[in-house]
This record gives sequence, C-alpha cells and structure tokens, in this order.
Amino acid sequence: MEEEKSFTHLNKEGKPQMVNVGAKKVTTRTAHAQSIVIVGDEIIAQFKGNDIQTKKGPVFHTAVIAGTMAAKKTGELIPLCHPLGLDSCSIDIHIDQNDRIIIDCICSLHAKTGVEMEALTGASVAALTIYDMCKAFSHNISIEQTRLMSKTGGKQDFHRKQ
Repeated sequence: MEEEKSFTHLNKEGKPQMVNVGAKKVTTRTAHAQSIVIVGDEIIAQFKGNDIQTKKGPVFHTAVIAGTMAAKKTGELIPLCHPLGLDSCSIDIHIDQNDRIIIDCICSLHAKTGVEMEALTGASVAALTIYDMCKAFSHNISIEQTRLMSKTGGKQDFHRKQ
C-alpha cells in the first residue's frame, strides 16, 4: 500500500510548521544540486585559465565561496528549514561544450533530515554571484535552471535521469 503524500510543512489545520524530526534515525544524507548559467559569447571569451579575473576577484573562486557560505546559512534563509551543521559542501564550476556555466553543489552530513535545500541554496547563490560579478560587462546573462540531481539517505533516494 502506497503512503499518502502530503505537505510536511503544514499541520492538520493547514498552518505552517517545522517538521518534527525527533523520532527519525540519524543517517548519512547527501544531496547534489545543479545550476546552469548562460553568459553569452562576450563573457565566455573573457575566461582564461578556467576563470575570469575581475576587480572583485576571480569569478568562479568567489562563486564557490559564496555558494558554500549560503549552503551553511540555509536554515536562516529558508523558512522552516532546520539549521544544519554540514559535514561537507563541495562546489564545482566549469564551462561545458555548449559554453554553459555548470555549477554542481554537493552537500553531506549525518543527521535526521536531508540536505537538499542546502545543496540547492549553494548552487543558486553561486549562480547569482556569477551574475553579479559579470553584469558590469553585460546584462545578457540568464540563470537557466536550478534543480536537484540526486539525494541519498532518508525515506528514499532520488537520482534524476539526465
């Protein structure tokens, strides 16, 4: 028999609540989120040595730091998220064969709740940082998507089919 789905952040009266994870088991939780940024040929041409050097600093290196900081602060940014002490947060940024900037954020910890929101927040803020650092050169930038690629631990694992 399939379990009935419901929005866990609403109580029986339909009011917002933080999910009670007190009875859950501590397990290893991981999540991989990805954002894609399109900056156009003008900005792509500025990349040398896998980064762009700007007056604000190297774009990709700064985006990695910003994304990591954001992942660590997810509980403060997203209402009803549990504050989590991440065991790790890894952000990789590269330009693919179609000149798209691919941001992969992988978070993990041992806890009673998952880290999907931390990975999604890390990837999103890294994308926003790239936008911020490149907008002086051109506003022809778009953040195409941010999505969960996979998660492990908890009730069920999830792996997006590419």
